[in-house]
Amino acid sequence: MDEKKLEFFRKKLEDMSQDLLHEAEKTINEMTDHSDNYPDPTDRATAESDRSFELRIRDRERKLLGKIREAIERIDEGHYGICDACGDDISDKRLEARPVTTLCIACKTKQENHEKAQKGA
Repeated sequence: MDEKKLEFFRKKLEDMSQDLLHEAEKTINEMTDHSDNYPDPTDRATAESDRSFELRIRDRERKLLGKIREAIERIDEGHYGICDACGDDISDKRLEARPVTTLCIACKTKQENHEKAQKGA
């Protein structure tokens, strides 16, 4: 992959990382604000459910941040955009859609089909 494309993907990954960190900061600020005193149990339950949902989203984003860091490391090490399974290049379209991916579309499809077969067995 040429340097121009690598810089494009590095910027994309860094922007994703910054967006996720900004959202996490907003969540922390909202959750440390103790102004939500709900006398009605239903309102309180709804607020707790919303917080739980928000925390699940942030946990998924935390895991994504790790994948973003790993992708940037692959760029630095010179093997970004190469499929871990078969060693072929991952298409630019796939990398644009999922810049943290480590598998080409053929290997990812094969992996997903294998997982479906395991669940059905």
